[in-house]
Amino acid sequence: MGDFIGHECGLALVRLRQPLSYYRDRYADAAWGLRRLYLLMEKQHNRGQDGAGVATVKFDMPPGEQFMLRVRSSKHNALERVFDAVTRDLRVSSTPTSKMTDEAIKHRCDFVGEVHVGHLRYGTHSGHQLTQCHPLIRKNNTASRNLAIAGNFNMTNSKELFAQLVEYGLNPVGDSDTQVVLERLGYFLDREHEHLGVSMGPESFRGLEGRPLAEEVSRELDLTRMMRKSAHGWDGGYTFVGVLGNGDAFACRDPAGIRPGFFYIDDEVVAVASERAALANVFDVDPASIEAIKPGHTLVIKRDGRIDHTAFAEPLELRQCTFERIYFSRGNDPDIYRERKALGRLLAPRVLEAIDHDVEHAVFSFVPNTAESAYVGLIEEITHLTRARRAERLWEKIRAGNAHRGDLKEILNGHIRAEKIAHKDQRLRTFIAHDSARRDLVLHIYDITRGVVEPDDTLVVIDDSIVRGTTLRESIITILSRLAPRRILILSSAPPIMYPDCYGIDMSQLGRFIAFEAAVALLHERNQESVLDDVEARCRAMLRREDDRLENPVAAIYESFTLDEISAKVAQLARPATIEWDGEVEVMYQSVEGLRAAMPGHTGDWYFTGRYPTPGGYRVLSRSYLNWRKRMDVRAY
Repeated sequence: MGDFIGHECGLALVRLRQPLSYYRDRYADAAWGLRRLYLLMEKQHNRGQDGAGVATVKFDMPPGEQFMLRVRSSKHNALERVFDAVTRDLRVSSTPTSKMTDEAIKHRCDFVGEVHVGHLRYGTHSGHQLTQCHPLIRKNNTASRNLAIAGNFNMTNSKELFAQLVEYGLNPVGDSDTQVVLERLGYFLDREHEHLGVSMGPESFRGLEGRPLAEEVSRELDLTRMMRKSAHGWDGGYTFVGVLGNGDAFACRDPAGIRPGFFYIDDEVVAVASERAALANVFDVDPASIEAIKPGHTLVIKRDGRIDHTAFAEPLELRQCTFERIYFSRGNDPDIYRERKALGRLLAPRVLEAIDHDVEHAVFSFVPNTAESAYVGLIEEITHLTRARRAERLWEKIRAGNAHRGDLKEILNGHIRAEKIAHKDQRLRTFIAHDSARRDLVLHIYDITRGVVEPDDTLVVIDDSIVRGTTLRESIITILSRLAPRRILILSSAPPIMYPDCYGIDMSQLGRFIAFEAAVALLHERNQESVLDDVEARCRAMLRREDDRLENPVAAIYESFTLDEISAKVAQLARPATIEWDGEVEVMYQSVEGLRAAMPGHTGDWYFTGRYPTPGGYRVLSRSYLNWRKRMDVRAY
């Protein structure tokens, strides 16, 4: 995916299950939990480079001492800056000795504690200021009312949720979904305290008051009940991790399972992360020992060690995000690796047909690095099918009695020309330049390997997905054309992006998708512009409908065209007008059927199919189309 799109943030939570002295004695490292947090975040660095943050809670700190600390950064190399800050006192002080108590260890090292929350931010909206970095904290002078949360989410109805907060009598500052979620959780955390205070207080059968009442309320806080009330009316995709000042920790996942979340438990730790592979690698365990947070469930780890995995919402149809598997998550998860290979493998028969099985005059490569697993699958299947085809030809010759030694040699020695054609310069950063200068810099992001492509070759290059086509237009095709092949065939391991996303990926501007651009161009070519007017009228009507009557009006734009027709028009639109090379450019997309065959357990495909998991998705779709009609290049939620 050469196109930049904002995507999913990375989450991590580490809750120690033993005293700090245990880790000091066993691992010679009282900060073992903090270092595990760093590793979890580093293993998920691909999920966010716009900011990072860490919050730590220390158990049983004396009155007057800090029990919740946080550090964040939105600067370049944010993760390194954050951990430079939180480990500074570990470097300047000596390693805690075996004679030091847990309390003394925590006094010596600010961020050494029992619970750690980490977040990596990929900003999808509102800029890159420090205030937008997680964890967010809601402060109070009662420990159990302090709340730190970090999330990977987007809400489609944050404005409506903001209005509810106002009705509650609150005066929240800002109506971003992040602020709304924090205020909702905080509001119902307060209500939970009040409920328990009444049931246990001086007028109740327990008759507690003062410090004993506060401690009992803290023990009995029901975080699942808090989540159930907070999440009522939420429409979006989300995974959260959080910790209270009393040491209670939790993680939750949306009822459709859109956003990912996993946890690992052993005698030493409870850990949560956005990616299973991160947990498996950091704790050196079999991925099978790691569980997914169930959709609509909260994983709660109470201060006293109780662990509960309980539903807070009625589950919806499971719609796990396929973009997680195609692009966002790191490919070292065994299931994701197999799925990405399958995406490449399923393209192989169509590729061979497109090049008329002439593999001798075809060079295969990939761009960017995230497409490498699909490339491996493609090459394996191309090799398999080619050898099978050659073997069948040999068998026919044997049966006809005219086989020769050279025919066998062709099978044994024939190979697929798989090459590393494009090398990305990781050091080149184009954001420092204005638009015209950026376009010039983009042309130099990739270095190419010369001398391996001949003038009569077809250069076949697989990408993980093609979203806006800007990188194809501004960079990839221009760079590849310098090799002067006869033609360039660009493969997308994903189907074309036809509809906006609003559940964690910043793809809400419909007019930016090259597949949509292609379909509209085809309508104009065929004098079917009236379809656009009809869709506009239906989108306006859709915004007035009740949730259970919502549908997809924009699908009518694509109904008249096949995948091959869309692909051909995309190839025309993506071809730069400025290049002198006169070869052919073709584009081939994965089919939706191929996607489903590669990853049957993940059906979150609304950006390909227009079938949304929540009512908010259909409303975002209608608003996005109306924005396009008005030439408003703005977010649709």
